[in-house]
Amino acid sequence: MASSPETLHDRLGELSDLGAAGALVGWDRETVMPPGGAEGHGEILATLERLAHERLADPGLGRLLEAATQAGGQDAAIARVVRRDHDRATRIPAELTAEIARTTAAALPAWMEARRDADFARFRPHLERQVELARAVAACFPEAAHPYDALLEDYEPGATTAQLRTVFAQLEAGLVPLVEAIAARPAPAPLPGPFPEAAQRVLALEVAAAMGFDAEHWRMDDAVHPFASSITPSDVRVTSRWDEQDLSGLLAVMHEVGHGLYEAGVDPALARTTLGSGVSMGIHESQSRLWENQVGRSLPFWRHWHPRARELFPSLAGLSAEDLHRALNVVHPTLIRVEADEATYSLHVILRFELEVALVEGTLAVADLPAAWNDRMRELLGIEVPDDAHGCLQDVHWAHGSIGYFPTYALGNVVAAQLWEAARRDLPGLDDALAAGDCAPLLGWLREHVHRHGRLLDPPDLVERAAGGPLDPAPLLAYLEDKYGALYGLPR
Repeated sequence: MASSPETLHDRLGELSDLGAAGALVGWDRETVMPPGGAEGHGEILATLERLAHERLADPGLGRLLEAATQAGGQDAAIARVVRRDHDRATRIPAELTAEIARTTAAALPAWMEARRDADFARFRPHLERQVELARAVAACFPEAAHPYDALLEDYEPGATTAQLRTVFAQLEAGLVPLVEAIAARPAPAPLPGPFPEAAQRVLALEVAAAMGFDAEHWRMDDAVHPFASSITPSDVRVTSRWDEQDLSGLLAVMHEVGHGLYEAGVDPALARTTLGSGVSMGIHESQSRLWENQVGRSLPFWRHWHPRARELFPSLAGLSAEDLHRALNVVHPTLIRVEADEATYSLHVILRFELEVALVEGTLAVADLPAAWNDRMRELLGIEVPDDAHGCLQDVHWAHGSIGYFPTYALGNVVAAQLWEAARRDLPGLDDALAAGDCAPLLGWLREHVHRHGRLLDPPDLVERAAGGPLDPAPLLAYLEDKYGALYGLPR
């Protein structure tokens, strides 16, 4: 095979296309697949995973990467990143990746039924198999300081269990007393409902359009668990779920559109190189959480949108923008992670991280997971879990076999606060723009400092360049203390 940049790009384009095909099948599975289609979808995904793995692990690709490295230029930068993917693929047997796909196909419907009926026993054997497979993946990397490190690498390259334990200890130390202080103060009145689903969809699509949602290249659907999927840069799909008692569906749309904007904003030169996507799930979550929280729960944002919200929801007729802002920022420990407020959200993630590490280590048996979950919820958030549907069955990630994913949500909160601090420093008129309904300055800043790089910059380098320093939970804690200190009148 001739070693040339053109041949390398052809090979990477093929890998990108296989990934896009898998994303499309995955989107179909979560949105419109008939209940009986799970097994067939599982076989399709297993085949796509196997083909992609074989091409990524092919020694011929290694030779092409070496040639590109020697040639220099952007192809050398691309080769540096793909080399890591290639080396990882050569360590993990193709049959193992296919088995994970098959196991996931069976686990998903079992999880849905178990969650519906609050019956952990129905899901337990599937989770035991997923943990077994996760350990098999970790065993392919015996040099890792901790077996969980090898799983983190799939979602947050370069992160380690030791680093996360340090960052999360700082978060827990700051968040638990903050939540306790807020609990001692009178809570703002909750939003008066109802919020009809049809009207929520209208508002969500209008807000999404202001953020950058383009109806020619995007679509929005419903899913049990909201997610975003970018099939190509010109085919971006987001999902939400709706609750007529609150506006969580709107905030979920903002969250998922944040993910989509990241994928759609990568430099077109990286398309079909396997680098044309987000560099890590932590950085990805920083984009979704920034739009959901720093923007969607801010007073400037609602100064613009509250008149439209009052038009669509008569129950809000007597509320000012300030009232709406306060009601959307009630701090109240909740059972459900995706419905958690900013102050308690990372505590939900810390719990999942701790349990995942214990499962991988073998210090926690899957059979004991519900009790361990309930105990830690009591310690971190002070609430009792009534059943497993509101506890360890609430998230889809373990059915997917995505062990190592959860920590990236809290990392996303940390990075979002760092980026928000930097954007406000660079854009002194940002609040005024948001109050005028103009998201373009913020989107432009994110395009320049985050989106366009795709996977060219490793997460630590990207954070250093965009935020001006390393990963640091201090800006997040300061942001939350300032915000809730003002809303709840906390002593400073």
